[in-house]
Amino acid sequence: MRKLVTRICNFIFGKHKNNTLPRYWILATDMAIVFIAYVIAVVLVYFNDISKLNLIVDWKRVWLFPLVYLISFLLSKTYDGMLRYSGFNDIRKIFSACTWTLLFIVFSKWLFIKFYHPFAVNFYPPFTIIGYHYLITLVLMIMLRFTIRRLYNEVYKNVSNKINTIIYGAGDGGTILFRTLEQDTYSKYKIKAFVDDDPKRVGSQINTIKVYAPNEVMTEEYILKNNIEVLIIAIPSLDEKRRKEIIEQGLALNLDVKSVPSFDKWVDGKLSTSQIQDIKIEDLLGRQPITLSNENVSREICDKVVLVTGAAGSIGSEICRQAMLYQPKQLIMLDQAESPLYDFQFEMNNTVQFKEMKDRMAYVITNVKDPVRMREVFEKYHPQVVFHAAAYKHVPFMEENPYEAVYVNVFGTKLVADLATEYGVEKFVMISTDKAVNPTNVMGATKRIAEIYTQSRKGQTKFITTRFGNVLGSNGSVVPLFRKQIEQGGPITVTDRRITRYFMTIPEACSLVLEAGAIGEGGDIFVFDMGEKIKIWDLAEKMRKLAHRPDVEIIETGLRPGEKLYEEVLANEENTIKTDNEKIMHAVVRKYETEEVDGMIEKLQNELETCDPMKIVAQMKAIVPEFKSNNSIFSQLD
Repeated sequence: MRKLVTRICNFIFGKHKNNTLPRYWILATDMAIVFIAYVIAVVLVYFNDISKLNLIVDWKRVWLFPLVYLISFLLSKTYDGMLRYSGFNDIRKIFSACTWTLLFIVFSKWLFIKFYHPFAVNFYPPFTIIGYHYLITLVLMIMLRFTIRRLYNEVYKNVSNKINTIIYGAGDGGTILFRTLEQDTYSKYKIKAFVDDDPKRVGSQINTIKVYAPNEVMTEEYILKNNIEVLIIAIPSLDEKRRKEIIEQGLALNLDVKSVPSFDKWVDGKLSTSQIQDIKIEDLLGRQPITLSNENVSREICDKVVLVTGAAGSIGSEICRQAMLYQPKQLIMLDQAESPLYDFQFEMNNTVQFKEMKDRMAYVITNVKDPVRMREVFEKYHPQVVFHAAAYKHVPFMEENPYEAVYVNVFGTKLVADLATEYGVEKFVMISTDKAVNPTNVMGATKRIAEIYTQSRKGQTKFITTRFGNVLGSNGSVVPLFRKQIEQGGPITVTDRRITRYFMTIPEACSLVLEAGAIGEGGDIFVFDMGEKIKIWDLAEKMRKLAHRPDVEIIETGLRPGEKLYEEVLANEENTIKTDNEKIMHAVVRKYETEEVDGMIEKLQNELETCDPMKIVAQMKAIVPEFKSNNSIFSQLD
């Protein structure tokens, strides 16, 4: 019997299951249903009194239905869908086409009865046949599609190597996910249970699959007994804290945890199995999403020329993406790295939401240390807002290369800031770091000096500084390093088991940069709410769990030169003032006079020319007295 069904399916779908039935075949089948429905309707009406049946008259009337239904089907395109994937939209199309046809036939017959009775009698069937025909046609067309879909699923469904899966969420998201998986013949997931936090849903069933409370199935006993391997979180509106709890509970049970995206990220309002995504380490931060004051940000960016330095980097590129959403007059993306900037240009030019704005985007390859080229950029584009993200940031490298650290992070910033003042830039937003607070390394100290310089500038340009901690997934951060080490089989290297860091996601950090830039009035240093400190050792363990690689070893390698065990966000002499955004705080810092700072910078310039690391760092410590080197050759200068 199954062989017969398979042959029928091979005929319908073609020799290969990926083939689709031609559209005209579906239309022809629908028209055959219209004719068959008429015959059935006539038989039903005259079944009890066959003597009233007049075959000649009734065959004269048969033309009406195929003609009107054909026009309706062509207009509604009921034949346009793939039968194997028939769903609610197909039913809606069929119902609409058949109903409008019924109304047309009934209304036209009523008109003929009123104005030309003989035509209505001879060429229109009785209202009872019209009604029966409508119902039979509707039912048969819907049955055809769902029978084909069922046949396709039963014959071609991938029944081998299915993975036992739990869906967390029995609401709309979970139900839609279940239906999506059931309709996908290539789906590898076999749903064994639903889990939901809502007691009202517990005990109910979704297509014979029971809904359980978390404490019933999220146990080692249930997981082992039912050989559960995957947990899919299907509550798109779930708050971050509860989401984090569920993820960690799943990981503790050695489950492969996945999730579906939020409703607004579904393609054309539909969910597909390809959108089921793996849990990323960012999901374990458990931070609430940021709410921006779009009005403030739009006021500062819309219809203005915006320059972003370091535009090909992790932070700079995300600032560019978010800034473009606020419709700048022109966005100038500047970086010295040729290949990354080329890749970023390709991305921006081929992203749906940006590709229509190509004429507003310009890409510049240059170095922020080059005074001639940077002046040319300001002269050509006259930026009104500058986001200065270009900087060296790797602590160990900068500890070994203080000359380059000072040249780029201090004097590169000085050059861009001076040009901003000269060319009347409205706002200059500098991206700083928590390593500038009580710095223990060269990199952090250079950022602190850059802060001091920009905050001491006078004139119409408003200088704003933003400080935040480590960014998850940014170039050079521990996350891509750990990921690479896990892929290579380990070991994962952590400098010290006790070491902690603050973390933020790239989009979150850049959103706050835009907001801080919008609310800053000049001379501001904004610090971001980085949440709770995270132990790097714990981060490594979680990444190992996410990768399902318990065999990968985690080892301590010892603190690197200039590296802190614990990082701060605020310096000792600072306190903060709240802003309208609860995640952004205004740091109250010591004020520096322009002349005082210019003198210190001039001395640093003189020492820079010697290329002597000790002399350069000694002058840095003179500018930033709280700069105390840690585990470094420069500790002797303290």
